Amino acid sequence: MPSRIVTLKLNGTERELIARPSTTLLNALRETFGLMGAKRGCAQGGCGSCTVLLDGRPVVSCLVPVATIDGSAVETIEGLADGDRLDEVQQAFVDLFATQCGFCTPGMIMSATALLNRKPDPTRQDVTEAICGNVCRCTGYEPIIAAVLTAAERRRALPPASANAPAPAKAPAPAKAPAPAKADV
Repeated sequence: MPSRIVTLKLNGTERELIARPSTTLLNALRETFGLMGAKRGCAQGGCGSCTVLLDGRPVVSCLVPVATIDGSAVETIEGLADGDRLDEVQQAFVDLFATQCGFCTPGMIMSATALLNRKPDPTRQDVTEAICGNVCRCTGYEPIIAAVLTAAERRRALPPASANAPAPAKAPAPAKAPAPAKADV
């Protein structure tokens, strides 16, 4: 199979790349698009550190040939935050110290995001099943489970977003007071 042009909607933006048959989604994300959030761990689909969302479903990107996903939507950890504002899952991981070395964290967050997108009020069992393909060697799983459940609570507490509502206007930056004039002595 020769190389081919593949079009993806990557974190909401349409992107193209020339893909060889052996190019994995993980390689394309890291080497072509410079997105380093998905980590190369085992390269066999067993650790979950490269998890991203493909058409809303969590996948281990090291096993997905990019040539097979033409026209698909891919969301990575880089696509979750809104500028400097972390999304609820990311913020809960920070607030509940659900990360230690951080290597597994992007994959964990993407698996948790997929769960909360499909099931806004998960049980502890739902969370453990959702992250069962993500290996953490440092933190253990208790803070991670607590962070996902906290993120679910925070999401449910948010006011419903209206698809047609305009984005809130940003408040103008306060004007700087002029510096006092120096007295001539």
